[in-house]
Order: sequence, then structure tokens, then C-alpha cells
Amino acid sequence: MDTANLFRLDGRVALITGGSRGIGKMIAAGFIAQGAKVYISSRKAAACEETAAELGPDCIALPQDVSTVAGCKALAEKFAAQESKLDILVNNAGAAWGVPFEEFPEQGWDKVMDLNVKSPFFLTQALFEPLKAAASHQRPGKVINITSIDGLRLNPWETYSYQASKAALIYLTKRMAARLIRDSINVTSIAPGAFASEMNRAARDHGDAVANAIPAKRIGADEDMAGTAIYLASRAGDYVVGETIAVDGGLVHAALGSSIDG
Repeated sequence: MDTANLFRLDGRVALITGGSRGIGKMIAAGFIAQGAKVYISSRKAAACEETAAELGPDCIALPQDVSTVAGCKALAEKFAAQESKLDILVNNAGAAWGVPFEEFPEQGWDKVMDLNVKSPFFLTQALFEPLKAAASHQRPGKVINITSIDGLRLNPWETYSYQASKAALIYLTKRMAARLIRDSINVTSIAPGAFASEMNRAARDHGDAVANAIPAKRIGADEDMAGTAIYLASRAGDYVVGETIAVDGGLVHAALGSSIDG
């Protein structure tokens, strides 16, 4: 049994949407440290280029808005111009919307559901050929959907489409896993809790206060997110299929009546 290289990603190619900041950037840095070549995408070209420069020569910017099916196809075409095979796809790009029930707009529903549920499906579909080209029984391809603990339990805020979208993506992960395993592609998801990011400004700006409601008594660190993603992407996670891993310091499974947005 070789455990020395269990978490290494040498020679593997990854693509991470929403990779220029927050959770996507944490995962990108972790993959690169384990030897992967990582393409990061986001709709803001300047942010993409800045992060790629920061993370070094093994990080390549591929700016693209993936909020539409056309955008997903465009990103797949950009990737295909660079690489013929894709070992790891991380569907991380996402959006949230919080408005009281009486005022919640159709725009706040459609934008969130499209980016959080529709785009992961259609981007994976658009990248199916390079994923298959890299995959084998001995070394399966990996699709990792970034969901949220808000798809596993209620938060105290009126984020109707966000909670619905993340619950949907968790179950979509299972449905996609059941099909793609036939092509030696493992689909899984990570459900983050409180990590400092633009999406979770409470954790970013008021980390100590947020930590008080978390059983582990701290918000998530970069290494917590990177470590889980590396596990799923590497040989260590080759026998994990369709699973959602909550990375939340115990909020979902060990909390007694407390809630924190994920």
C-alpha cells in the first residue's frame, strides 16, 4: 500500500470555476501545492489574471462568465484550446440572494438557480469529452460540486433561492454520479460552512462572533477547504462517489440549535 503519494496530484489538470477568490482560490492553491496544473475561471478577467500571477506558473487564467449555457460552452472551448484532457473539474461559481418573502423577486430566483444548479450541470456536460479522455478505472476523473451546508439545514435568513439551489445541487451530485461513474468519473460535493469570503461576509468581517455559534469554535481556514478538496481529487478519494462532505466545524451534525450561513 502506497500512502506516501496518496494525496499527490502530480501530472493532473484541474479547472476551477469561481477560482479567483474565496473557496475557489483556496482549492486552487491546495491543488497546485500537490503538483496539479490548475486553470481558474471567473467572470472578472482582471481578478483571474491577478490570482493566476499570485499562485504561480502552474495556475492559468481562463476568464469566462458561466451563468449561461452559452458561457459554459465557451469556457469548454477555451479549455479545449489549451488541453485535451481534464482530470478534475470543480464547479464552484455561485451566487446568493437574500430578500424578505413578500419582496423576493423573480430575478433573485432565476440568477441564483441558473448559476448554482444549471451551470454546474451544463459545464460538466460541455467538458464531458476531456473528462472521459483523462479517466480510467485505475484513476477516475473527478467532478467536485461546491454546495453548502445551507442545502443540508435551514439558516436564519430569507435566502430562498440559495437554499433551494444548494439542496438541488446536492441531489444533482448524486444523480450525475450515478451516470458518470460508468465513464470512470466520480462526482462528489463539498458543503462548506463558515469560511471568510465575499459570499460569506459575516465570517470574513466578524469571524470571532460567528465562531461562537460553531461547535469547533472557529471559522474554516484555507487548509480545511483545500484538504477536503485534495482528498476528493486525489487517489485518497477514488472510492468516494456521490457523497457530500460537510466542512463546517460541526454546524450540521454537532450543533444544538445554532445556525450560521454557509
